[in-house]
Amino acid sequence: MVASLQTDLNRTLRFHAGLIVLTNLRLLHLEEAVFHEWKLGDIHELVLEEMGPTVALHLQTGDSTAWHWRLTSRFLRDIEAFIVRFHELRGSNGNDDEAGDDEEEDLFAAEPASVPKLASKPLLRLLGFSRPWIGLMLCGLGLTVASTGAGLIGPWLTMSLVDDVLIPLQSATHEIDTARVYRFAGGLLGAAVLTWILKWATTYVVARLAERVTSQMRRATFEHLQKLSLGYFNKKRTGDLISRIGSDTDNISLFISINFIDFACDVLTIVFTAVVMFSINPVLALAALGPLPVVAWLVQWVRVRLRGGFAAASRAWSAMNSVLTDTIPGVRVVKAFAQEQREIERFRQQDQHIFDTNDRVNRTWSFFEPTIYFLTDIGLLVVWSVGAWCVAQEHTTVGVLTGFVLYVGKFYGRLDSMSRFVASAQRAASSAHRVFEILDVKPDMPVNKDTRQIGRLTGEIEFRDIKFRHGIRQIIRGFSLKIAPGEMIGLVGPSGAGKTTLINLVCRFFDVSEGAILVDGNDLREIDVMDYRRNLGLVLQEPYLFFGTIAENIAYGRPGATRAEIIAAARAARAHDFILKLADGYDSMVGERGQQLSGGERQRISIARALLVDPAILILDEATSSVDTETEREIQAALDHLVKGRTTIAIAHRLGTLRKANRLVVLENGVISETGTHDALMKHGGTYARLHAAMEEVNHA
Repeated sequence: MVASLQTDLNRTLRFHAGLIVLTNLRLLHLEEAVFHEWKLGDIHELVLEEMGPTVALHLQTGDSTAWHWRLTSRFLRDIEAFIVRFHELRGSNGNDDEAGDDEEEDLFAAEPASVPKLASKPLLRLLGFSRPWIGLMLCGLGLTVASTGAGLIGPWLTMSLVDDVLIPLQSATHEIDTARVYRFAGGLLGAAVLTWILKWATTYVVARLAERVTSQMRRATFEHLQKLSLGYFNKKRTGDLISRIGSDTDNISLFISINFIDFACDVLTIVFTAVVMFSINPVLALAALGPLPVVAWLVQWVRVRLRGGFAAASRAWSAMNSVLTDTIPGVRVVKAFAQEQREIERFRQQDQHIFDTNDRVNRTWSFFEPTIYFLTDIGLLVVWSVGAWCVAQEHTTVGVLTGFVLYVGKFYGRLDSMSRFVASAQRAASSAHRVFEILDVKPDMPVNKDTRQIGRLTGEIEFRDIKFRHGIRQIIRGFSLKIAPGEMIGLVGPSGAGKTTLINLVCRFFDVSEGAILVDGNDLREIDVMDYRRNLGLVLQEPYLFFGTIAENIAYGRPGATRAEIIAAARAARAHDFILKLADGYDSMVGERGQQLSGGERQRISIARALLVDPAILILDEATSSVDTETEREIQAALDHLVKGRTTIAIAHRLGTLRKANRLVVLENGVISETGTHDALMKHGGTYARLHAAMEEVNHA
């Protein structure tokens, strides 16, 4: 047994203990008295997917997922350590085990759409982002070859300098040719200057290429994120996504601009130096290259161990970022509940996790680098020993030996530099894999290529027996309703009935599992989603304001709106008066997430934002539930102006805010239980009457 991992959820997401065991030959799984096994050679990869409160571990064989396990997120570190041991074991075995003949029953044949395929060669995939700048790549390659060749001129001149100038000078058998000395010195200086110029040009060109490539990666990743549904973001931590777009792409940039160019120079220097050494003295060359096979074996040994270590370190940093993105914006709540020490402890735990993962990498690296230095010294010792014998036997000259030692120094110096490339390459590969994990996610709401532009809608909405399932939970069980243009519908019902889910479906944040939503007679899935959402106005319970000015936030849906249009929208939203009382008026900064404003002020800014886009369909989700009575009256007056002439779907727990609704729809357990006007539903004495009575009791209390 090499490693084990305890699981706490079964495939129906119910708590049940299970066990995964990794041996030197197999991966074993025991759950609910059922035993499964896979031979190590059959396993292509183990992929970790974070899904909010739970995590998934996917076992991939070839291009498909053969099995997956679900665990609660408290096992995240254990899974990371398990994957690291798997990579180490597979690397040490060479992944040469024979594939088993028996095929397991594929209980998880349907791979989740959000599970990315593992990029087996993530660094090679970077070439795809480099293709638009192929000319810059070829220029950098040419400069690299030229600068490497220029760097080998010095030792060659040194051989003649020693044999033809320095040794005769010491023996005093010849007169010194001063002009020749100057020529040697000038040649060495010229070689140094040429090398410096070429290296400077190489570094600049490659750094420019690196910035272009990583800039393209950042843009592509962010653009791809915008195409994914809310379901993807609900399963991801904000800090993790920020880390992937920010620090991971920065790691890739550093690798391309610094480490990769150094590696290319190292490879060329080693090849050119080996050719020169064999052309000078094959015996000395063979002696110098003696330790090379040992170095190659060490590089492979370290590469396998560093790959999993750097992947775990990247995830540890992401977890740290998640703690920061939770704690810093929520600092008021932290202080209000006196939980500073708790957050400090959370931070310490994540920091310890980073320390532990980096310490594991450092233990491997601390052994590897000194070993390379030791082998370098051994190589020089062998060259001096064999070279001294060759000079004594008059098989070579002192100048040739001196030049040879300089070449060996360059050879092993570059070999040492290449050894450091292993760590940087594994770190970059881990970062590239994390970025490609996002890019490989297929949107779970595929865009139909034949979608239509619809322009301005009249606002007719029809739900045709729609159903919606989230995971294993059926939320909407069969909902049918037709809303006329300009009609206001109030959605009421107990918490968890599916009201917000319906709103999300209307906005097409999710697609229905069954049935269809029609807008002006068009299936929502056949309409261009960007064109459709230009007809929507959304006012949420917790309005989100971006860092910037009040005017910029009001004009978010119409960035080209004039100041007069912005002011008109603010007046209609009953926001103009309080805005003028601020120091900078419409140019006042709202702060992070609008923290400089009160809840009611933020809500009125949100209403003004919806008014400015002049939507055909208006969505109100608990727009007045979290404000005081006086502020509610102000907001309600603004809403009365907003809903005129628009198809409106409103959710409210304060049932009085729905007094102007044409119809009230009562939703329970994902189906309509009642529908009608306020008076009709009160006479019916059903769920709505019960909710209204409970609200009246709360108001009187």
